[in-house]
Amino acid sequence: MSVESVSAQGFARQSLAVLQHITESAREDVVRAADLIARCVRSDGVIQAFGTGHSQAMVLEVAGRAGGLVPTNRLSIADLVLYGGDDPSVLDDPLLERQEGVAARLYDLAAPHPEDLFVIISNSGVNNVIVEMALHAKERGHRILAITSLSHTRAVPAGHPSGKKLVDLADVVLDNAAPRGDALLELPGGGAVCALSTLTGVMLVQMAVAEASAVLLAAGEQPPVYVSANVPGGFEGNLELEKRYAGRIRRTAS
Repeated sequence: MSVESVSAQGFARQSLAVLQHITESAREDVVRAADLIARCVRSDGVIQAFGTGHSQAMVLEVAGRAGGLVPTNRLSIADLVLYGGDDPSVLDDPLLERQEGVAARLYDLAAPHPEDLFVIISNSGVNNVIVEMALHAKERGHRILAITSLSHTRAVPAGHPSGKKLVDLADVVLDNAAPRGDALLELPGGGAVCALSTLTGVMLVQMAVAEASAVLLAAGEQPPVYVSANVPGGFEGNLELEKRYAGRIRRTAS
C-alpha cells in the first residue's frame, strides 16, 4: 500500500469500495436477519441490542433512534449502575468486561421475554462478556443476530472459557468486512489507521431494518418506527408508540 493511500481520499475510496461490496455479499444474510427482526416485531418481541466499546455506536443505531424500530432496547455495561444499583466506581475497572457473571446480571436487569431477539455486536467476537451474553441468551431460547468481522474473529483465539466465539452461537451472522484489527489504511512504518467497522456496521444495521420493514409491509403491517423528536408532534407520537412496550424498553440520555 502506498503512502498516498493514507489520506482522506484514500480512506474514502477504500471504505466506499467495502460498503459497495457489502451491499452484494451480505444480501442473503441481510434477508435472513430481516426475517428474525420481523418475526420478533410481529410476535410483540423486543430487539435487545448489546455491544461494548465502540460497538455501542451500532447499538445506538438499533435502539431508540429516528427512523428505527420502536421495540428495541439497549443493553449496556452501565446498566449495572443505572438499573442495578452498583456504585459508579465499578465502571472504572478496565477488566470489568472479563468478569464472569456480568452478562447474566445485565440480562436479568433487562428481564427479556422469550420472544425477544438479541442483536449482539462485536468486531472481534471473542470478548468475554459478549460471548457470555450470547451463551446466556441462547440457553434461554432467544434467537441471536450477530454483527462481527469474520476476518478478525477467524484470526484470533477464543477468549471465553467455553472456547466459543460469537459466530458459533448466532443464528444469523452479518460480516462487517472489517480487517483484522479494524483499521483500514496500512502505515508505511507498520500499523494501520482509520477503523472501518462502525461505517460497515451501521450500513448492515440499516439494511436489515429496511428489509425487515419491507417484510412487515408485505404482510400488511405498518412498521412501528420512531419519528424524530425534533419535528412537531414527533416526541408525543413516539411516546404513544412506546406504550405498547411499557416496562420493556429503556431510554436514557447517555
